[in-house]
Amino acid sequence: MTDSEPHYDITGRGPVLLLLPGGAGHPMGLGPMTEVLAEHFTVVTYDHLGLAHGRLGEPVEDQRVRDWSDGARCVLDAVLPEGESAYVLGSSSGGVVALDLLARHPERLRHVVAHEPPCVGVLPDGARQLAAFREVYDAYRAAGPAAAGARMTAVLEEREPYALPEGQPLSREEELANPMALFLAHVLRNFTGHVPAAAPAQVRLTLAAGADSRGQLLYRTAEFLAKSLHGDFVEFPGGHLGILQHPEEFAVRLRETLLS
Repeated sequence: MTDSEPHYDITGRGPVLLLLPGGAGHPMGLGPMTEVLAEHFTVVTYDHLGLAHGRLGEPVEDQRVRDWSDGARCVLDAVLPEGESAYVLGSSSGGVVALDLLARHPERLRHVVAHEPPCVGVLPDGARQLAAFREVYDAYRAAGPAAAGARMTAVLEEREPYALPEGQPLSREEELANPMALFLAHVLRNFTGHVPAAAPAQVRLTLAAGADSRGQLLYRTAEFLAKSLHGDFVEFPGGHLGILQHPEEFAVRLRETLLS
């Protein structure tokens, strides 16, 4: 696979399930969930920037949702047998990509689950939420990932931030070697500002949020999107990082949701 081709991994047997990770698309920590899913699906994990495929440290520019969803469609074209369709799970920023994939490339999709996609601009108070995420970006540029992470936690929990930890901006080399920093620098702003288009009725759509996220920003965003896009709404174990917190339980709930 050359650097111009999409980066992905395949494990398991069964119908194709495309995983779209969150953050900067690095599939860190997905192994335990993938192992459970591989008993029922051919699990295809897409790594848009190739961060787990030798590209960590390479130059990265500001990312666009449509480029990620176009890449995901290329992956499906490469792995799907003729005439078959795929299940999709996208979480966090990957959930934004899943919604765009559904809107723009529905032809080979069977059922899409978007877990806590941070499309906060669609909310009635979307302008205020987007301004809050710009403050997260500003905190990253001024004081590094720890300060930005603390500010983002406050935004997601819809509370005033505590005193932010002191820190220093990362050098460009440090940023390129840090997936979280790449997310804050090059993914966060465009993805939170993305407005999903209407989903075609022939493909089932489920919006999901973690049970531990009740009362938080991305829970109500998922509920809002479920109504506006005419999808189902399902609670999953854990919070925003439920995939990492409760991988086995998350996998079971996902399988039940996809196959119900």
